[in-house]
Amino acid sequence: MAENIRQKKVILLVIAGLAVLLVAVIALRRKPPEVAITGVAQEDLSETITSNGKVEPIAPDTAHAEFPTFVAKVFASEGQAVHRGEQILTLDAGDVQSQLAQARTSLLAAQTDLRNARAGGSLDEVAQVRGSLEQARVDVESLQRTEKALEQLVTQHAATEDELSQNQAALAKARSRVQELEQRKEALAQKATSMAENSGLVAKQAQEQVTSLEEKLRSADVIAQTDGTLYSLPVRAGDYVKVGDVLAEMADLHHVRVRAFVDEPDLGRLAPNQAIQVTWDAKPGRTWAGRTQQIPKQVVPHGMRSVGEVLCSVENDKLELLPNTNVEVTILIVERRNVLVVPRAAVREDGGKRYVFVVLGDSIERRDISVGIASASKYEVLSGLQLNDRIALPGDHNLRDGMTIRVAEGT
Repeated sequence: MAENIRQKKVILLVIAGLAVLLVAVIALRRKPPEVAITGVAQEDLSETITSNGKVEPIAPDTAHAEFPTFVAKVFASEGQAVHRGEQILTLDAGDVQSQLAQARTSLLAAQTDLRNARAGGSLDEVAQVRGSLEQARVDVESLQRTEKALEQLVTQHAATEDELSQNQAALAKARSRVQELEQRKEALAQKATSMAENSGLVAKQAQEQVTSLEEKLRSADVIAQTDGTLYSLPVRAGDYVKVGDVLAEMADLHHVRVRAFVDEPDLGRLAPNQAIQVTWDAKPGRTWAGRTQQIPKQVVPHGMRSVGEVLCSVENDKLELLPNTNVEVTILIVERRNVLVVPRAAVREDGGKRYVFVVLGDSIERRDISVGIASASKYEVLSGLQLNDRIALPGDHNLRDGMTIRVAEGT
């Protein structure tokens, strides 16, 4: 009997505990949610685009190896300031000097052949033909005069027919000699014309080779073309270099260019001469000012992104920004002074309309608003709110118009 009474008491206690728990749960569910709030503020607001970029020299002077050889001497060090005309390094140019001497000899021979060809052939041969032709023509004239004289003498029976025949034979032979020499002269002229074309081509090629070798010889001495900074010197004395290898890179780094990689959706907001700020992880807390210069006309792949490459000019008075460094770029699209702002987290959208929940006592009211520019964390409010209105921050709560709330502590 006593055992049954104890079991009934235990059951009643369990039922009572469950009832208390149920009441507590119901009461907890009916308790208004605790919501953080914020006030509508008035401040300056900027709309920006943030992206990554790379520093580039504006007018780099890059020296390349013009022929395969070894680096003979290096007179400068990477990072130092250089002045126009200062020698940076020199290459071993012994082979080029030998080739240049041979090329100049070949050029002189080609120029001599060209002069001879333009003169009609070898000077000795031309002179010989001209002399023989003149003599043959003189002989013809002399024999012609003799023939006339003999014809008169034969008529007068002062000379014989045989003497006249001999003179006529000699005249025919002399005329044949003149014709032969004239043909030889013409052949020499034709040959000289052909030789002149060939010799001209050979002389031109020889001159081009000499010019090329002279340029290579000059390139063996790497000289600074302007005042600036030697920001890259990848070679050392004794290094072997191939044609096209970079020997040195110099530029005036007081003004540099930053190539900013802006994502495709943001390109429509860009314009020339927008203010930018550049930051570099290697110089925390340091910023550099600049302006956008060239807006991209096409989109290109950049890793996994589609970007436009925006060229920006940046002041670098202290020469701290180095070429090829990776930087962060913030482009100022537009800026507003003393405007009403609310956190982006407080703004909701429904059917293309934006709204917030305004706190009125212990309840909230939905209010439609219109917004202007936006930063990463705030909206400009154009209408629908006043300064110091209190706005609910929904957080994880599903807020509704007219809902009762509790203001979270500390807000």
